[in-house]
Amino acid sequence: MALRNQSTITEFILLGLSTVPHVQALLFVLFLGIYLLTVMGNCMVLLVIRVDCHLHTPMYFFLSHLSFLDLCFSSVTVPKMLENFLSQRKTISVRCCLAQVFFVVLTAGMEGCLLSVMAYDRYAAICHPLLYGQIMSKQLYMQLVWGSWGLGFLDAFINILLAMDLVFCEAHIIHHFSCEMPSILPLSCSDVSRNIIVLLCSVILHGLGSFLLVSLSYARIISTILSISSTTGRSKAFSTCSSHLIAVTLYYGSAVLRHLMPNSGSLMELIFSVQYSVITPMLNPLIYSLKNKEVKAAVRRTLGKYLKQIKCSNKDRSS
Repeated sequence: MALRNQSTITEFILLGLSTVPHVQALLFVLFLGIYLLTVMGNCMVLLVIRVDCHLHTPMYFFLSHLSFLDLCFSSVTVPKMLENFLSQRKTISVRCCLAQVFFVVLTAGMEGCLLSVMAYDRYAAICHPLLYGQIMSKQLYMQLVWGSWGLGFLDAFINILLAMDLVFCEAHIIHHFSCEMPSILPLSCSDVSRNIIVLLCSVILHGLGSFLLVSLSYARIISTILSISSTTGRSKAFSTCSSHLIAVTLYYGSAVLRHLMPNSGSLMELIFSVQYSVITPMLNPLIYSLKNKEVKAAVRRTLGKYLKQIKCSNKDRSS
């Protein structure tokens, strides 16, 4: 419990995206809208997959976990960001900051693992369509998902366990809108060499490892698609993985660029952070809904079912 006994400061200041009052008001409205869309979009995907039996397949099982994860990912950072837009004192306690770091590492790492699992699922479906049912058995896809959750939790737990021993003495300004491990390590007056080594191992083994799995899966997928002779066949095969490919590009592109940049609080660093932690969780439900015929059909069936129930209940009341 070194944090309680030795730390000379009890809170950090989050500078956020802007310090100009009228800009903060506009940003509050913008990010409130983004957050509401994120919540509604991901809840809609979860509901549709839950109630529509046509979507009870490995692909949509993974998608339901991705939607739940995006909902959590956005909820870790956006509510505090919205609070700071309206607050004069943009502070967060050290303990709350470390808690936010834990959940950011957990959700970000888990999203990378889940995207690699979904890439493997698309590889099995496109490269081995006749054996897909045997390859992607219920036991395997359950193990893949819960294994991803376990790896994400272990990664976050190790990083935050070491961070609990850090002592923060004088520097207390975070040039960011949320607490992330690369942002708080420079503020400590303790020896952070172990923390940096563990963080680098996490990025290399967890982040780059999952990205490598995605890349290998799509290398095989692209090779298989190009070997298909008919244009219609190639188009149909590509359409089954185009939504996931867009989601992977958005997430990994912005996340990698953000973590390659120095922690200076620059505009580009903040933009990339907003992209992968706020915008991507909002876009994923739209990407999978707009580009997926099965999801669109399931949404229509679900809405039709509920509208029919409402009409029946209204008739019963009137009679």
